[in-house]
Amino acid sequence: MAAAISRDFSNRSLDETKLFEVLTSLNGLKHSLKHLRKWMKPSKRQVGILFQPATGYVMYQPVGVVGIVVPWNYPLFLAIGPLGQALAAGNRVMLKMSEYTPEFSSLFQRLIARYFPDNQIAVVTGDAQVAQQFTTLPFDHLLFTGATSIARHVLHAAADNLTPVTLELGGKSPVIVTKDADLQESARRLAFGKTMNAGQTCVAPDYAFVYHGQIPAFIEAYFNAIRQFYPNSLLSNPDYTTIINDRQFARLQDYIEDAKAKGAQLHQIEQGVDGRRLPHLVLTNVHEDMLIMQNEIFGPLLPVIGYEQIDEAIEYINQHDRPLALYYFGYDKAEQQKVLHATHSGGVCLNETLMTAGMEDMPFGGIGPSGMGHYHGHEGFKTFSHAKSVFSRPKFSLMKLIYPPYGSSILKLIYRLFLR
Repeated sequence: MAAAISRDFSNRSLDETKLFEVLTSLNGLKHSLKHLRKWMKPSKRQVGILFQPATGYVMYQPVGVVGIVVPWNYPLFLAIGPLGQALAAGNRVMLKMSEYTPEFSSLFQRLIARYFPDNQIAVVTGDAQVAQQFTTLPFDHLLFTGATSIARHVLHAAADNLTPVTLELGGKSPVIVTKDADLQESARRLAFGKTMNAGQTCVAPDYAFVYHGQIPAFIEAYFNAIRQFYPNSLLSNPDYTTIINDRQFARLQDYIEDAKAKGAQLHQIEQGVDGRRLPHLVLTNVHEDMLIMQNEIFGPLLPVIGYEQIDEAIEYINQHDRPLALYYFGYDKAEQQKVLHATHSGGVCLNETLMTAGMEDMPFGGIGPSGMGHYHGHEGFKTFSHAKSVFSRPKFSLMKLIYPPYGSSILKLIYRLFLR
């Protein structure tokens, strides 16, 4: 599988695939298997004194057939993750694989067909037109992972069937590196989050706020960390992933040229490109008119914005679309809480990056333009289940006390006791 994904990318680090696709997929499946019996049990609920004698509980049932649209950037993890949770909830599943990973998509389709009947799991391949037709099917739930622009069409198609939808999108996930942060370690952890899959990750750090006086030191620490990750040269290191295709590569080059033409200062870790290997680039003196500050980057480019007060960063973040992730580096507990309460994002990492996407015991999903709904672990089980409320009355019942005709003394007593 790792070799097939690498061929689709032209070069994809085998260790990145093992760590962030194979290992995370297995971890999710094991988590579901460990906790499934508990998740399946009916959940007892309070019925209240007005409804006694009675019991109440919620039972979880499969919704039916779940559709999953799989993106190209992590084609194994973003197929197996929701697939495992949908199956754990008792559903049948159809998956539409990305046309940009034909080698892996074909292999995955063959493996699923070998081990599962097609009326339990069906895998579909094909181009964008097939994907569009896929989203018009009358699924009982549809999960889409991809771009916000495409998600609008998916939501419209699903609406015709009143299909519930979970959207895992992305956006511009900000980083705040505070004045009291460990600059070297913060830069190293940020570099790790940005270099994985060459930045082609939905929760990749998109741009960074750095205290004005520390920007030069931060850039140096950031580049030093990348050099340690990939000795000698990024362009010749087999562990450094290429940009998926020519279209995405050209898009990133357009961002660079547009930013340069509009006054950005470019800081390069090394010169040149090799095929679709694009060395990491830091951009300063960036502003809102630049394409790179308007769109999700999804690549190894990092705009850095200087700030003096934390409120400046919070205000900027709140003036833009709510992101899938937010990253805060610093150890001031009061300031951490201020950022957590004053901003909205799908998830937050304090002094780390990426990890919210890999946690199986926490919900994963966006808010606003970065997504709708969530999955992973127990939340995934509930997303792909129908929560059925069950009210059970024994043979003895007091309901006859409030039956018509109204005006009885018992009813008046009930009003005096409870209508106050």
